Amino acid sequence: MKILVATEKPFAPVAIEGIRRVADEAGHELALLEKYTSAEELYAAVADADALIVRSDKVTAEVLAHAPKLKIVVRAGAGYDNVDLEAASKLGIVVENTPGQNSNAVAELVFGMLIMAVRNMYAGTSGSELLGKTLGIHAFGQVGRNVARIAQGFGMEVSAFDPYCPDEVMEKAGVRPIHDLPALYSENKFVSLHIPATPETRRSVGFDLITRLPQGGVLINTARKEVIDEEGLKKALAERPDLKYVADIAPDNAAELTAEFPGRVFFTPKKMGAQTSEANINAGIAAARQIAAFFLNGDTRFQVNK
Repeated sequence: MKILVATEKPFAPVAIEGIRRVADEAGHELALLEKYTSAEELYAAVADADALIVRSDKVTAEVLAHAPKLKIVVRAGAGYDNVDLEAASKLGIVVENTPGQNSNAVAELVFGMLIMAVRNMYAGTSGSELLGKTLGIHAFGQVGRNVARIAQGFGMEVSAFDPYCPDEVMEKAGVRPIHDLPALYSENKFVSLHIPATPETRRSVGFDLITRLPQGGVLINTARKEVIDEEGLKKALAERPDLKYVADIAPDNAAELTAEFPGRVFFTPKKMGAQTSEANINAGIAAARQIAAFFLNGDTRFQVNK
């Protein structure tokens, strides 16, 4: 079988070495398409691929239509909204992600941005500490659980909202379950977002939730920009000059927010949560192993489409 690794932002060389080793051991051919600049290059590369590994690359219905042999797509990372799941399902193509491989990297970035926010963006003015402060985690998946672990190291009081996670899982992790989403925001000085972008969550975090944060509240978003109601965010920042918003992906109105609320917003230049050498390596090799298992015995435990 031919495994294609198609990445506009390439994996680290050591990750490619690991992917190649997994492919070789399983008896598969490995092909690379790195730093491509057009959809046509991707169309040509997938034409004879049996499996596809991507990072944040867009796997559209058009891409899939150019891949008649394709049987499985693995998104190296947790989020998979860059893959057209419906189109893949119609073509009988399995889509998987690699949950947990990037989780610690993203969780550490949460605290990098949070510390910067509470220290007033390192502007030289007096800030505050995290010890004894309250942190709410909006979705208690793999990233959220790593955030909780790190927060406890800072001596923070941690609670979480996740209707899909049993209370006992949170409690075992030393986290207080909250069953009402508005309460998560009103009861925590800081809230860290970890929800995926779905039809239900898009633009779901807006003025009402954000303004429930206590005095000096900070909202940290390392999830997706689509979950934020950007006009609601702008209104909240305007009406509550004590609030701050830091994110791992700039909203569409980033320039406007930066100009209007200097020192109160921060956005990374590109999505950087998984941009560590460790996460890069882990996710890439995990993707290759999942493909090898799929072709060996039909393993689809990480499938995200139906």
